[in-house]
Amino acid sequence: MKSLILFIMALFASSTLFAQQFLPVNGIVNARDLGGYEVAGGRHVITGKLIRAAHLADATDADIAYLDSLPVALVVDFRQEIEKNGKTDRDIPGARYLSLPIDASGNMAANATEEEKKKMSGKKKFDVKKVILFAAFNDKAKTIAREMYPTLLFNPECQQQFARFLRLVVETENGTVLYHCTQGKDRTGIASALLLAALGADRKTIVADFDATNQVYEKDVKKYSRRVWLWGGKEEEIAVVKAFLGANTENFVKALDTIVQQYGSLEAYLKGPLGMTDEDFRLLRERYTAL
Repeated sequence: MKSLILFIMALFASSTLFAQQFLPVNGIVNARDLGGYEVAGGRHVITGKLIRAAHLADATDADIAYLDSLPVALVVDFRQEIEKNGKTDRDIPGARYLSLPIDASGNMAANATEEEKKKMSGKKKFDVKKVILFAAFNDKAKTIAREMYPTLLFNPECQQQFARFLRLVVETENGTVLYHCTQGKDRTGIASALLLAALGADRKTIVADFDATNQVYEKDVKKYSRRVWLWGGKEEEIAVVKAFLGANTENFVKALDTIVQQYGSLEAYLKGPLGMTDEDFRLLRERYTAL
């Protein structure tokens, strides 16, 4: 009984923290503050300094005013050009915008047929929800869904972009860093995991932050999973929906396990292919955490 009570208390505390971390914005989906997470040495990530989100194209004037008040100094956009079609980020006054595209498909999307590209991109603007029924029954999409996190963490081009991102965070001396992709879940989720690891967060915290995305997209996953099922989809097809509309925490954990198997720890991975140094860790923790 005591262990059950402790578990419920921990769950409630975690839910309360997540609720506090969601930003007071209306037009930006999955916008969260990393502030509040406990990291090494009993320190905590400072509130209002590191923001993860989906794209800023639909941000309201009030949303932009709020981000300006933080103030946001740097916006890092992980989207590829096709994803920006009709979804250009709104500007935040005084913020520097940097495009840092990351291909989570491992270049498979680039090898799609012209017909596949048309279905995936749409005529006017990119909308991931509108391509789900097509993607769920497409072999390339199934492979992308299955291998997405290993691609993001072990593909050299992806590693290079994440290394550049971490370098930008280290070098931003003043203001807030906001980083995002289309839905703020996979590339943004991996970036957050790497950043939290560099700040000294434990594995439980890193996984919890990654999984919190599923609170945001739960209704969409259920809705489109049912549609795919009605179209004759089975477990494999529904897995594509979960990968493209939610965050596959189980696959993420497996990817973390692979990192530990190959490098010994997340810190060793950060120092290895991502090129971080002890001085980088010191600067990050000094700048973005406090007791």
